[in-house]
Amino acid sequence: MKYVLVTGGVVSGLGKGVTASSIGLILKACGLRVTSIKIGSFFLPFPHFHRCNAYICVLVLIAEAEPLLGAFCHNPYLNSDAGTMSPFEHGEVYVLDDGGEVDLDLGNYERFLDLKLTKDNNITTGKIYQASAVIDKERRGDYLGKTVQVVPHITDAIQEWIERAAAIPVDGKDGPADVCVIELGGTIGDIESMPFIEALGQFSHRVGHGNFCLIHVSLVPVLSVVGEQKTKPTQHSVRGLRSLGLSPDILACRSTTELDETIKEKLSRFCHVQRENIITLYDVSNIWHVPLLLRDQKAHEAILKVLNLNCENRVPALVDWTARADLSDRLTDTVRIAMVGKYTGLSDSYLSVLKALLHASVACHRKLCVDWVPACDLEDATLQENPDSYKKAWKLLKGADAILVPGGFGDRGVEGKILAAKYARENLVPYLGICLGMQTAVIEFARSVLGLKNANSTEFDPNTKNPCVIFMPEGSKTHMGGTMRLGSRRTYFQCTSSKSTKLYGNVSFVDERHRHRYEVNPDMVQQLEDAGLSFTGKDESGCRMEIVELHSHPYFIAVQFHPEFKSRPGKPSPLFSGLVAAACGQLDILLKKGSLRTCRLTSNGSSPIKPHFYENATTLTNGALVDGIYCNGNGLHA
Repeated sequence: MKYVLVTGGVVSGLGKGVTASSIGLILKACGLRVTSIKIGSFFLPFPHFHRCNAYICVLVLIAEAEPLLGAFCHNPYLNSDAGTMSPFEHGEVYVLDDGGEVDLDLGNYERFLDLKLTKDNNITTGKIYQASAVIDKERRGDYLGKTVQVVPHITDAIQEWIERAAAIPVDGKDGPADVCVIELGGTIGDIESMPFIEALGQFSHRVGHGNFCLIHVSLVPVLSVVGEQKTKPTQHSVRGLRSLGLSPDILACRSTTELDETIKEKLSRFCHVQRENIITLYDVSNIWHVPLLLRDQKAHEAILKVLNLNCENRVPALVDWTARADLSDRLTDTVRIAMVGKYTGLSDSYLSVLKALLHASVACHRKLCVDWVPACDLEDATLQENPDSYKKAWKLLKGADAILVPGGFGDRGVEGKILAAKYARENLVPYLGICLGMQTAVIEFARSVLGLKNANSTEFDPNTKNPCVIFMPEGSKTHMGGTMRLGSRRTYFQCTSSKSTKLYGNVSFVDERHRHRYEVNPDMVQQLEDAGLSFTGKDESGCRMEIVELHSHPYFIAVQFHPEFKSRPGKPSPLFSGLVAAACGQLDILLKKGSLRTCRLTSNGSSPIKPHFYENATTLTNGALVDGIYCNGNGLHA
């Protein structure tokens, strides 16, 4: 097994996750089998790989967002997993097939590399202390009276975890991968990372020269006053890294522009890294170009040389990827989607949803335009307290080509989500509800069509007389972490004529990932179906509702699962494809052809539906185009 470690210096948010994913991609394109491990980091809202001055962003963050500075030093976090963390602090919780609630960077790995990772591929300090049972071993006396210390007991546990996780097949083939890409969250010098730094230093010596490659991602800012690229931050970062026992083999320098040759020479001299091993990751229009930057600067050759690897394909096979990256910059016709959510102040709270929308929109030859609609702003209370926000939210909702209501927890903004579902149903606007978005759609139907004015979920009103949504009997109300219905579960289609069945290619069942504690009340299903709401997908027992549709509506589908987690570039989620196609007037064509999941580019970049590809949905300024997505400015990172 060969290992590639990606570390970061100077500041968080430089794009280690995208860099690690891109490294994995170019190695896979060379014919190698690749797996990935994330040593978890506390999320810092910070833009990366966009057309912006990273150094200025740092200054703005320090000057205007002082409360966020604590995020710099929480790496890796003590939580066992990301399941109990607030989306405002950590971004979305990404769910794996095995039910692992993990860091959102694992979503990047899965999308870039088309893998199915496991919960063991995400390491946190909490997992090491808890799952490695160091404390339990001490209590049993397994250490025979020795003093239990971070070194060697915790560091050994970290190394054992890395080796075990790296050997897990994640690409559908038997046996371990050829290369494991490890991302260490946070920045060099964080106190929480010290045990992992020490463990990785020992690990590099243990696996030996030629089996370990260290890539350090660092900032080379450009001072606007003098317009000169400054190397001191990277020099200090590398010096700190070397003082901890690790020396970088490759430098990946984040900057607004390509590094000058004189700057590379200077970095090579002071950082003791060969000049040809210094890579520039400068700002690009969308992150699909990042692997191409690595390829064009022969990063793969440098990595293969350090790892003593000989590949049949020394040039990464990225013809399709290049076509996607080029096409992604040339879209003109837009599709406008209203995202009615609770965490719209931070777009990474819905990162996978945005990715899935992008995959679907490009397959329909449309540039995605996301209008962030805070669910609370649609409610009558906002009309009294802040009429301007109320009018703006409704204007965005009514101006959209389609409406998407994603998942969430708690009662804040629920009435706004119910109003959004009502508007979509009554005005025949394409609608997709996910998890809570399905539950609110059912509640709205019960109130408006069945006349049950007090219909609700027991999550929001435990004493409701008409509980449309109830707590699942196997759930826990005392423990939060890992107690939901999590991971891949099977949904069986109930009829062949439904839109969802056709979108999935007329299969009898589908496996999708779940994350919820509440479900549609099975005792009310017959009453709802008699009124016209069809439950077209159910679990194996037939008692748990998975998909709901309105056949009389052009496109009104809501699901209990999270289809966004399995959407891939070139293989968009069928339900997201249906939503965007309905918004663009292409739904009939799509239903005849079936799912766009199998749509692939040919060598010249053409396909039956002209797919274009985007990634990294992020908002920076009002009305800005960032990474191919026009947004109204509500989903700011910082």
